[in-house]
Amino acid sequence: MNYIILQNGFSSYLKLERGLSKNTLEAYLHDTALLFDFLEAEKDGVPIQKVGMDELADFIAYIHQMGLGSWSQSRVLSGIKAFFRYLMIEQLIDRNPSELLESPRLDRKLPEVLAEDEVTQMIEVIDLSEPQGERNKAILETLYGCGLRVSELINLKISELHFNEDIISVTGKGNKQRLVPIGAAAQKQITTYLKQLRIHLNPQRKFEDILFLNRNGRPLSRQMIFIIVRQVAEKAGIRKKISPHTFRHSFATHLVKHGADLRAVQELLGHVSITTTEIYTHLDTDDLRKAILEFHPRNKQ
Repeated sequence: MNYIILQNGFSSYLKLERGLSKNTLEAYLHDTALLFDFLEAEKDGVPIQKVGMDELADFIAYIHQMGLGSWSQSRVLSGIKAFFRYLMIEQLIDRNPSELLESPRLDRKLPEVLAEDEVTQMIEVIDLSEPQGERNKAILETLYGCGLRVSELINLKISELHFNEDIISVTGKGNKQRLVPIGAAAQKQITTYLKQLRIHLNPQRKFEDILFLNRNGRPLSRQMIFIIVRQVAEKAGIRKKISPHTFRHSFATHLVKHGADLRAVQELLGHVSITTTEIYTHLDTDDLRKAILEFHPRNKQ
C-alpha cells in the first residue's frame, strides 16, 4: 500500500479518534515520514506488511546515526508504535512488530526548581505601580499556585474560574480538562487584576473570555510569558535559569516536599503517567540527607 495513503489514514485516525493536540499530531506524522524515508532508501521500499523486528531495529540504528538524542529517539519510537497500533486496528497488518521495541535508556535531567523564599522574592519584587504590574503578579501567582503549563495559562478563561469552590477548570494536552484547586493568594491577586486592570481593557472579538490579555485586548503569547518571568527573575536577583515551567516544577516539588501524595500531584499536573511525576521525588534529597545524618543508627556516636 502507498505510504502516502497510509499516512493520510493515520492522520485522520489521530485527529478524529485519538483527539491529539496539533503539536503531537505533527510530531507523529513526522516520525512516520522518517520511517517511510528509511524504508524507501535503505530497504528498497519494502511493503509495510512485511516490516518486522529486523527492519525496525535497523531503523532505530538509522535515527541514532542521525544524531538524535535519547529523548528524541524515544519520542520517535512512540510515534512509530502509535502508527503500528493504527495499522492493527484497521487490520492492515496481522502482527505488530513494534510491540517488543525498547526505547533508549533516558538520562533524566532534574528540573531547575525555585526555593520557596525565591518564589516569594520574585512575586514581591513586581512593581504594582507599573501598568501591567497587577497582571504580571497574577500570572506568577497562578503559575506557582496551580502548576499550569504556559499553554494552559494563556488560554485560561474567566468562565473557568470557580472561586466559590476554590477551583479552576484547566484545558491541558489533548484538550483534556481537569479541575485544579486554587489557593487564596492566587485568587486574591486574580481578583485584584480583574477589578483594577482587566475591566478597563477592550478585548478583541473572540477573546472576551480570556483572562490574561495584553494592552491591545489580545491573549498573551508564550514568548511574552517567558519575557515576563525572566525580567522578574533578573530584577529579583535570581541567578538560576528560569522559565515559566520552573514555577510548575516548583509547585510540584514543594507539594511533594511537604508530604503530598504523588498520585494527587499527578492529577494536579495532568500527567498521563505517574512515571513523569516521579521525577519530583528528587526534591527531598536534602531532607533525606538530614534524616539519615540525624536518625540512622550508624551515625550516632
